[in-house]
Amino acid sequence: MFNREDYEKRISWFTEARFGMFIHWGLYAIPARGEWVRNAERISVEDYQIFFDTFDPKDCDPVSWAKLAKKAGMKYAILTAKHHDGFCLFDSKLSNYTSMYTPANRDFVREFTDAFRAEGLKVGLYYSLLDWHHPDYPHYGDRIHPLRDSDAEKEMEASRGFSRYIEYFHGQVRELCTNYGKIDLMWFDFSYDDMTGEKWKATELVRMIRSLQPGILIDNRLEVSGEGFGSLLTGNPSDYSGDFVSPEQIIPPTGIFDTNGNRVVWEACMTMNNSWGYTENDHFFKPARMIIRKLVECVSKGGNLLLNVGPDANGRIPCESVEILDSVGSWMSRNSDSIYFCGFGGIDKPDYGRITRNGDKLYYHVFDNPVGGVPLTGLNEDQIRQVRLLRSNVELLIEKSWITGNYPDVFVSLGENPIPPDETDTVIEVTLH
Repeated sequence: MFNREDYEKRISWFTEARFGMFIHWGLYAIPARGEWVRNAERISVEDYQIFFDTFDPKDCDPVSWAKLAKKAGMKYAILTAKHHDGFCLFDSKLSNYTSMYTPANRDFVREFTDAFRAEGLKVGLYYSLLDWHHPDYPHYGDRIHPLRDSDAEKEMEASRGFSRYIEYFHGQVRELCTNYGKIDLMWFDFSYDDMTGEKWKATELVRMIRSLQPGILIDNRLEVSGEGFGSLLTGNPSDYSGDFVSPEQIIPPTGIFDTNGNRVVWEACMTMNNSWGYTENDHFFKPARMIIRKLVECVSKGGNLLLNVGPDANGRIPCESVEILDSVGSWMSRNSDSIYFCGFGGIDKPDYGRITRNGDKLYYHVFDNPVGGVPLTGLNEDQIRQVRLLRSNVELLIEKSWITGNYPDVFVSLGENPIPPDETDTVIEVTLH
């Protein structure tokens, strides 16, 4: 039975944080053609083994990852403990297909959780429901498995025991929830076709997770894929519905609502370039200006932004990502009050930008250069106690002149310069009576 009070209590930190780091990293960083390389190129376990045998990222420093995330203004981070290829970045007693058995001989989940907690960030773990390495996961005929068309695998299919795989993956999730201290979030990926819900023994799994990690958040992908929403939108969620919706590579046009018209908690996961895992030839990075505005858009619609980095085979986050995150952090250092603890403004978006809100404070985000003052859309002067430029806390004056007098809006001036103080996003803080 869904308990709304318990839900609101555990989800509160998440809707206050608003900005997190996703880290996709594993063996696929060596071929550097994306985390789906086995699927795309139909690579066998034997041919993929060379990457396991040579995995030794000597430059991997989760402490530097954590410092970068904190400097960028992120409040939580999620690491791929196991991706679809089945390779584990943690010390598992249930498998030898882990980083502990590579030349690296390191437990990267341990290093990640220790480093990010030390910076005061919440920690989450991604765990793939799929497993292209496990012998009991469906091979032939599965729509996604790399060997889905292999005649040799067709003959083997009858010997596979899916229940053994379920026992294995539940056991690994138990390890992650037992051996690494407090885990704030578990991010599963993903359900498809008939591989959904109770096919994963999802109710049993979720109850086990919550017994080991009270207060943990879980995404919605035990029930759906990235393209679905699930029973969170029905107002009567299932036991395994998760705590938030996880749109991928898109920001919902108006936010997300349930069938009763209530806002649903969501988190948009987004890459910095076009790839999740490190891809050598993908240099199509989104500029900091775009990422800042997309973060603001998410918050203005009641959502979070989970922004991905894909470290290379040596464990280094690409320099393009570092430079972009430094710029995002510079903006956040001056304007984070308009992001943290904020959400939907309750006012239609102005033509020039977005609005976020925290209690009696409205934040008008000015993306476009104003001419003749900035209209504080949706307000009248009697509602306003004070107006300030958020980045410097300087008072802004309400304009009263023949230029603005013809219109019902309240206008404020950003000064004589036609270029606003921050060309990416100048934030005006309005405190209401």
